[in-house]
Amino acid sequence: MNIFSQAFASTSEAPQGNPYSLIIMLVIFGLIFYFMILRPQQKRTKDHKKLMDSISKGDEVLTTGGLVGHVSKVTETGYIVMSLNDTTEVTIKRDFVAAVLPKGTMKNLSSSS
Repeated sequence: MNIFSQAFASTSEAPQGNPYSLIIMLVIFGLIFYFMILRPQQKRTKDHKKLMDSISKGDEVLTTGGLVGHVSKVTETGYIVMSLNDTTEVTIKRDFVAAVLPKGTMKNLSSSS
């Protein structure tokens, strides 16, 4: 019986450690979370905002839906009118532009088909 009471007594005691170790570990995890997840996402958001602000008439753009066209009009309300070919124009929200393509991309795409 003495062995069991000693084993029970030793397991019921709380281990004494550095009280700051938990705080330090939480700060380290917080820094890892910030530098691995939050900061890159903020950078992508900032770059996309800069791209949206730089769109102007005549740019060739690719939308998130896969459409490629020339910007024929930029409105102040956040929409752009994009001409897909000589007869088709589409109005889309500026936020759905995925990339501004180099000049001549549409010409190269249509000649390769």
